[in-house]
Amino acid sequence: MIAVILSFSDDPARLELRPRHRELLGEMHEQGLLVAAGPFADQSGALLLFATDDVAEVKTALARDPYYGAPGVQIVTIQPWSVVTGSV
Repeated sequence: MIAVILSFSDDPARLELRPRHRELLGEMHEQGLLVAAGPFADQSGALLLFATDDVAEVKTALARDPYYGAPGVQIVTIQPWSVVTGSV
């Protein structure tokens, strides 16, 4: 799995792109690439979990969505992640 952590600023420009961004997240989920995604409760950022170990595949998926280059959105990390307890 790959975990992606985003950081958000107060810049409202990202909100204009959010509806299409959420559509793209839904498409990636339907394709089986995205396990889960959502913002942190304090709206400081978000977590995305991808069902792949291929960082290049995740970067390609992120590049298709202009949200990740929007003002107010920063990709903090793209990190391989291992499940130790539980299942996803």
